Amino acid sequence: MTTAVPGQAASLGSRVKERLRQLWPHELPFGHLHRDQDGIPVRMPEAGYGRSRTTHLSVSRLGIDAALLWVIVGLLLWGMVMVYSASIAMPDNPRFANYTSTHFLSRHMFSLLMGTVAALLAFQVPMSVWEKWAPWLFLVSILLLVAVLVPGIGKGVNGARRWIALGIMNFQPSELAKFSVLMYAADYIRRKMDVQERERHMGDVERFVRAVAPMAFAVGIVGVLLLAEPDMGAFLVIAVVAMGILFLGGVNARMFFLIAAILVGVFALMIATSPWRRERVFAYLDPWSLDHAMGKGYQLSHALIAVGRGELFGRGLGSSVEKLHWLPEAHTDFLMAVIGEEFGFVGIVFLIVVFFWLTRRIVEIGRQAIALDRTFAGLVAQGVGLWMGFQALINIGVNLGALPTKGLTLPLMSYGGSAVLMNLIALAVVLRIDYENRTLMKGGAV
Repeated sequence: MTTAVPGQAASLGSRVKERLRQLWPHELPFGHLHRDQDGIPVRMPEAGYGRSRTTHLSVSRLGIDAALLWVIVGLLLWGMVMVYSASIAMPDNPRFANYTSTHFLSRHMFSLLMGTVAALLAFQVPMSVWEKWAPWLFLVSILLLVAVLVPGIGKGVNGARRWIALGIMNFQPSELAKFSVLMYAADYIRRKMDVQERERHMGDVERFVRAVAPMAFAVGIVGVLLLAEPDMGAFLVIAVVAMGILFLGGVNARMFFLIAAILVGVFALMIATSPWRRERVFAYLDPWSLDHAMGKGYQLSHALIAVGRGELFGRGLGSSVEKLHWLPEAHTDFLMAVIGEEFGFVGIVFLIVVFFWLTRRIVEIGRQAIALDRTFAGLVAQGVGLWMGFQALINIGVNLGALPTKGLTLPLMSYGGSAVLMNLIALAVVLRIDYENRTLMKGGAV
């Protein structure tokens, strides 16, 4: 936290007050702004409001962002309907002959129930506690990423070992790693990035080594473990989120572009040295060729057929043809293609707008927290926004043929217990940050 020069105290207070009014224009008519004993700006009531009303306020009186909550609920319900639509015909396939038509729907609903309970519990945890837990949560995720590679513990599917069987569900440690890495990065930035301001005499290389390299090493460990599964998609999301938090936390432009160049080089090297990854890229460039249409480009070509059949307004809910054993993984990674076939171009555009609004609103909550000098909470919220927005962008891009095929689900909508669980926990933390913002701005305590 920076310290104001005494002669600038009045102007600083007015600037903070004006900034908070810009970020929170719909607040109740509370008056002037003071700083409490911890230096946090809070609004004090004007005449006519008793002080007893500004000390501790309940959740029911303060509330949370209702629009954000309803958008989340809407995406969950729409996703549940689409999972059922995309999986209803799967028992006709000999591979799933023993399943009922509601098998995947019932499991998805169970995941939603578990995720809702976990989200309610996560919302009760103050951000100060999450801040203390961040390094330990990161350590737990590392241990689970190691455990999933151990034969007998990790469960392999289609050549990848990414799941740990827990009886009631198969847990994917990479989903926990996304959440724990953004928590750890936010905590790390809060603790370490003061090197940028305190030690200006250092050169860029020395400051990079002292301030950024330890975080890069931590992300590198996660990346090595994820690539051993292999799960390059999860590593891509984690790397982008960590880099985004570093940038938001104060890394200067030269360091940011250096990190970006290193990441691009790493991913290019992984593609160049992996024959099956190279085949995916070539299939993406020409999915209709004879070599790719029945091979690596099969999923993409049928996803494009599904989107094309949807035309402007779609074929109607439940009327997809591609989900009838033509499009693999229609209820998971390629749920977006089924949405395009059944709801058309209008449905796709609407979904893109919803995810854009969701991402923007989460980032705004993070900005409000940073304006209240709550750096860790603000960076966590913005990290969740980057996570949701970037993963949705990748999934939609893959389904529309704009990006190479990558195994990433559509947040909040695709079938997948671990993904839904961690998405809901992350969003519950964002709502907790929003609740604490509102509490502080109304004079309460958190």
